[in-house]
Amino acid sequence: MANPKSLSHPAAVVLALMMMAVSITSVDAAAVTFSVSSLGAKADGRTDSTQAFLSAWAKACASVNPAVIYVPTGRFLLRNAVFSGPCKNNAITFRIAGTLVAPSDYRVIGNVDNWLFFQHVNGVTISGGVLDGKGTGLWGCKSSGQSCPSGATTLGFSNSNNIVVSGLVSLNSQMFHIVINGCHNVKMQGVKVIAAGNSPNTDGIHVQLSSGVTILNSKISTGDDCVSIGPGTTNLWIENVACGPGHGISIGSLGKDQQEAGVQNVTVKTVTFIGTQNGVRIKSWGRPSTGFARNILFQHIVMTNVQNPIIIDQHYCPNNKGCPGQVSGVKVSDVTYQDIHGTSATEVAVKFDCSSKYPCNRIRLQDVKLTYQNQAAEASCSHAGGTTAGTVQPTSCL
Repeated sequence: MANPKSLSHPAAVVLALMMMAVSITSVDAAAVTFSVSSLGAKADGRTDSTQAFLSAWAKACASVNPAVIYVPTGRFLLRNAVFSGPCKNNAITFRIAGTLVAPSDYRVIGNVDNWLFFQHVNGVTISGGVLDGKGTGLWGCKSSGQSCPSGATTLGFSNSNNIVVSGLVSLNSQMFHIVINGCHNVKMQGVKVIAAGNSPNTDGIHVQLSSGVTILNSKISTGDDCVSIGPGTTNLWIENVACGPGHGISIGSLGKDQQEAGVQNVTVKTVTFIGTQNGVRIKSWGRPSTGFARNILFQHIVMTNVQNPIIIDQHYCPNNKGCPGQVSGVKVSDVTYQDIHGTSATEVAVKFDCSSKYPCNRIRLQDVKLTYQNQAAEASCSHAGGTTAGTVQPTSCL
């Protein structure tokens, strides 16, 4: 035991006072928690709890200390909600133990862009939880050819920085599951996306006009692209992702607009595709544009029964409107395909269908082996130049 007299020493007194000050400061800086239940939210899946969530956000956003918004177990019905910044602190965590449920009548949120939308925020984390978009009714409407709302994105982030989404499940979104637009430094990890393979426009994660986005350790099963990479995406890292069903991981479509920001510095590695329409795809509209895609790496990828395992399509022209007879202005260069193995569901496993005006260049194939029905698959090239290394099957047409 310390000598009680030692505290009478001036240095010891100063040290003790400093330690007290530090402990008080750390208590002051401790996160404050706002439970949506204490603000009126009901976990019965029927009572509209939107206002309770917005109230919790207002309190968390006004706090000068870090804040936690806690969502307990149960089902919470929410209409569309906008969570806006800037806030007085840069550390707000949504800790979700329960499920957020969209209205079962798809028309309630079907004409808004986003069901849950964060804008102008910095330092927001979403941890855990299930977002049930209740999209099946809208999909049915669309498949029947009726006049339907376009549908809401389940979770949108716009003009925001330092975002983390961890351990979240997005179920049956009306339209896109998660959209990252105009953001910097976003980390998505352990995300699970679930929707039917025939659900329309239900992209898993869509990134555009954003930099420093990382998508890790996630599983995406949906009716459109597992990840879609739009114009203005730079420094994107995708690793350890399982995709299928779905349309694969797509850069594009690019070149929809004449003046368009390019895509560069994209890494897609350690990904599995099972039964998808595409594997790794770059697609652009067949019309003039200032867009580009460059410095792209696809690495350590396994394809199982994928219709178009490796594809560049620069003649995208849905419904033949606005582009017939034109060529893509999007410049595709410095794309590397390395250590890609597996099976193609069609004879042509590698297809480079590039722009005649701006051919694809510096395409690199290294250690690629794709088969079709236990036989060698085929490769098809149009206006594509590049090199190969190691074993490349099907035989390169570059």
